[in-house]
Amino acid sequence: MSNPTRIVPVILSGGAGTRLWPASRETYPKQFLPLLGAKSTFEETLARVSDKAIFTDPVIVTGEDFRFLVADQLTRAGMTGRIVLEPMRRDSGPAIAVAAELVRASDPNGVMLVLAADHLVTDAAAFAATAKAGLDAAEAGAIVTFGIKPAYAATGYGYIRPGANMDGRVRMVGAFVEKPDLETAERFLAEGYLWNSGNFLFRADVFLGELRTFEPEIAAAAEAVASKVVVDRAGTITFERLDREAFAASPAKSVDYAVMERTDRAAVIEADYAWSDLGSWNALWDMSPKDEAGNAVRGNVSLADTRNSYVASEDIHTAVVGLDDIAVITTKDAVLVARRDVGNELKLLVSTLRAAPETARLADEHRRVLRPWGSYESVDRGTRFQVKRIVVKPGARLSLQKHFHRSEHWIVVQGTATVEVDGASRIVRENENAYIPLGAWHRLSNEGKIDLELIEVQSGSYLGEDDIVRSEDDYKRV
Repeated sequence: MSNPTRIVPVILSGGAGTRLWPASRETYPKQFLPLLGAKSTFEETLARVSDKAIFTDPVIVTGEDFRFLVADQLTRAGMTGRIVLEPMRRDSGPAIAVAAELVRASDPNGVMLVLAADHLVTDAAAFAATAKAGLDAAEAGAIVTFGIKPAYAATGYGYIRPGANMDGRVRMVGAFVEKPDLETAERFLAEGYLWNSGNFLFRADVFLGELRTFEPEIAAAAEAVASKVVVDRAGTITFERLDREAFAASPAKSVDYAVMERTDRAAVIEADYAWSDLGSWNALWDMSPKDEAGNAVRGNVSLADTRNSYVASEDIHTAVVGLDDIAVITTKDAVLVARRDVGNELKLLVSTLRAAPETARLADEHRRVLRPWGSYESVDRGTRFQVKRIVVKPGARLSLQKHFHRSEHWIVVQGTATVEVDGASRIVRENENAYIPLGAWHRLSNEGKIDLELIEVQSGSYLGEDDIVRSEDDYKRV
């Protein structure tokens, strides 16, 4: 193919992924987790669009809470990109609309490829070839979706009925079909229907034109939002913040309902790679390597007389005996035992956990909490004390802060800390300690080249994370 146009990847990375609880939670969702192999699905998505001969730097649309996760994994992937922050979730339609406005502002004829950060593709080269094969049709005005040849009669995916041939591998869309029952899915499989992967390739101006026809409120809001983007910097990282009021004016609607199921420009290209949206533990089992009994395992696991199951353990050794077709997921603070094909029921369980004060944290937060400077993990807690393990990345530092209700004692177990207390700084090395009195202004920095690890013992009448007053902060959380 001789067309020199480079495609702009737009990666949607703002979802919560509650169907993979307890591994995936609100503050650290599935797209940032290494569910298969060492890389997260977000990192794998970045790798698929890293060929500069085909793709430009990506535009990543995410939420405020994930901005440093995105920046960290983008850096780890050795890539640069635009990080666009949604002030709230409004489904995929408004997110794609704003991205299209930003792409069009940079290039009036820009072609964008919309990707979900939490999907799994087994063959990056085949994916890139599919994008290239659909480019001519997209430049000619088609809105091209990637259809996946079904591996089995799935009831959890939407389907596409391909229509007339259009351009090479590209065909017009005969119909979009909602998730079917099993009998219908089996018929679709026999009749050559494709799974709808939710990946789209189109010219930004073409998509916006269709949006103005079918959803003028979304289109108007996207135009207003794009004119009010605020560029924000935190250290070396640049974010583009979307205006809250203008974005909130957009109706919340998926791109399928807003445009794809209504436009006469819809086209489909059949992809020749394995794909999954990893929307359930069953989907992850399906994409994982298996033993001779059909079991997929990850982490510290032992099995006996167990078949066709998915078992993953984050830390504790997990043993399963005499069970079939189940999912067992062990994290540091929760264990799930369920049918392997559990789906919406798990989403309802998470809603139930979130509604109860004693379990709300389990629904949304891991015991290990990520921060832009590193992470912390609660090790033990009592009425007037809490013990944490804190990890600070090389070159990072916490905010200059104080507490009204607790004092702190830091013991360094790896690396070297620079500790500032009420304006006085000193170096604290391994097996040395520092005491932070209640009410003292203090800051912790890692000026070394390895992770700084320390044990923090808090003591006081109130130990909540909201007992923090910041005076200075590299990450603009003051």
